Amino acid sequence: MSTLAGKVAFVAGASRGIGAAVAQGLAQAGAAVAVAARTETEGKLPGTIHAVADRIAAGGGRALPVSCDVTSAESIEQAVSATVAEFGGIDILVANAGVLWMGPIESTPLKRWQLCLDVNLTGVFLATQAVIPHIRARGGGSLIAVTTTGVDMIDRGSNAYWVSKAAVERLYLGLAADLRSDNIAANCLAPARVVLTEGWQAGGGGREIPPEMVEPPESMAQAAVLLATQDATGITGTVQRSETLLAQR
Repeated sequence: MSTLAGKVAFVAGASRGIGAAVAQGLAQAGAAVAVAARTETEGKLPGTIHAVADRIAAGGGRALPVSCDVTSAESIEQAVSATVAEFGGIDILVANAGVLWMGPIESTPLKRWQLCLDVNLTGVFLATQAVIPHIRARGGGSLIAVTTTGVDMIDRGSNAYWVSKAAVERLYLGLAADLRSDNIAANCLAPARVVLTEGWQAGGGGREIPPEMVEPPESMAQAAVLLATQDATGITGTVQRSETLLAQR
């Protein structure tokens, strides 16, 4: 499959989980991929940017591991600059970096609330802001922000994670209108079911997920590839659910 041949993708939060699967999926579709995240050495959770880049290279793809802290504008700018220097530009952003906190609001420490906003919302803002000029320079491309079905689950209460992701959806729905004249698509992508990533298993609050509610990360990768092929003449200004999107194609 070479639907993204000649394209360059910047994937934030790509050292493990959904981000790693998406980075590998984009590379398999022909894109050169910047594997961006903070994790350069093994820590509490498995996965590093170097391991993901090595897997892509072993499969015949092109990948650049870039250290990137999405809460730092300087770090993002350095990572984006390194990507452009290596691959010549950027056509696709997948803003996936995130932290999980699903405790009830009344017992949420302020530092946890702020961390969710800093990483899940401001991190998307900073990454998006940094890549827009480069995508515009290529004549168009695709912005994808990874969100969650929890945004719609208001019957299950509220938490910092869902609130931060809801704000990202509003950000990207508005961006689609702002960037239409630049031929840049902006879409959000959420799992249709639960992807049991390393982060979820570490911070999911001990929730037991029935097998029928579990989605493989490859579904998110396939859906991201589909959205990565879009520009403003195609799918834009939408919030997509992975398996639903794939079933419609």
